[in-house]
Amino acid sequence: MRLLYANRMNAIKSIVFIFTLLFFLFPTNRQLKAQEGKDLFAVCAACHTIGGGKLIGPDLKGITERRNEDWLIKFIQNSQEQIQAGDKIAVQLFEEFNFIPMPPNNLSDDEVKILLSYINNPTGEAAVLQPTTEIVEPKEFVIEPAYMKKANSRNYGTIFYLALILLIIAFSDLVFTRIIKAKFVHIITMLISVFIMGEIIVVEAQSLGRQQYYQPEQPIAFSHKIHTGQNQINCLYCHTTASESMYAGIPSTQLCMNCHAVVKSGTTTGTKEIAKIFKSLESGKPIEWIKVHNNPDHVFFSHAQHVAVGKLDCVDCHGPVETMDLVMQVNDLSMGWCIECHRTQEVQFSNEFYANYKTLHEDLNSGKRSIITVDNIGGNDCQKCHY
Repeated sequence: MRLLYANRMNAIKSIVFIFTLLFFLFPTNRQLKAQEGKDLFAVCAACHTIGGGKLIGPDLKGITERRNEDWLIKFIQNSQEQIQAGDKIAVQLFEEFNFIPMPPNNLSDDEVKILLSYINNPTGEAAVLQPTTEIVEPKEFVIEPAYMKKANSRNYGTIFYLALILLIIAFSDLVFTRIIKAKFVHIITMLISVFIMGEIIVVEAQSLGRQQYYQPEQPIAFSHKIHTGQNQINCLYCHTTASESMYAGIPSTQLCMNCHAVVKSGTTTGTKEIAKIFKSLESGKPIEWIKVHNNPDHVFFSHAQHVAVGKLDCVDCHGPVETMDLVMQVNDLSMGWCIECHRTQEVQFSNEFYANYKTLHEDLNSGKRSIITVDNIGGNDCQKCHY
């Protein structure tokens, strides 16, 4: 009897332990409801207002009255998937808002419903973001790992450390304390913990050095939409070295003064932002612009090779910057993205630099090939970008 009682107690302890593990590792409905819609909307606020008019994206006031909830859930979770599937409304929105993609959001259906509920009934002054002509002072921008940016509402750091703690507890009990007699409980706990930790490590490693949708505030509220879009200023006027150097170059204060010696006020920011250019000139201290598009340190990339030789247009990599007030990194600039471009991008083969590729020239002349792509001339060889 005592043995039977002990076995039952061990079984009960095992069940309680497993349910406790699942409770902490996976979000419950109770925890989900505790997640405030305001926190979820904080990510959306970079591009949307609630009743404040259009920003980068549409005004979200009354969105649940205009759109079906099921459609909204799918669109918020992955708008690009809806666009690629040919959804008419998604395609229309994408075209209407200058082909700027909305980042995918790793939110559950319930989390999206909480977000939509908040948009329907926002609370507090911070909820309604009104567009204003007054530009706020720049604040420090902290780069988050890509997986955190995609799933801002899920605290992966906490889950990782919680899994690590459970792994240590399970191992310690298996070897030392032996409170739970059933060894399968320890094994299951350790396997689950290792799996969760491994997945987070892999996701973060894949995101290393990549920062799609990075959009830092600049020291001066410079608008590409006004300069490049409305005033039709050529990119190479400001980024003078893009056609002859690895780097596109950052415009100097003196270059800005070529125009702003005469243009001393703007329709959006008045004199406040332009005055910062004069302050830089007087102090001799350069304007500390923040670089938006960055490659990992182990990647070689030359603007001259792509702009001057490859004849690529700036929008091919940087997206429609002429529509952006504040520049955002639209493409992920991953190795896969570059390789795909090299497989499809035609080489300007009339360039005398390629005169030594006799076999490829013969293939073109004989009609064996209609075009030469970058990968045909070794563009996808590892040592081209990593050496």
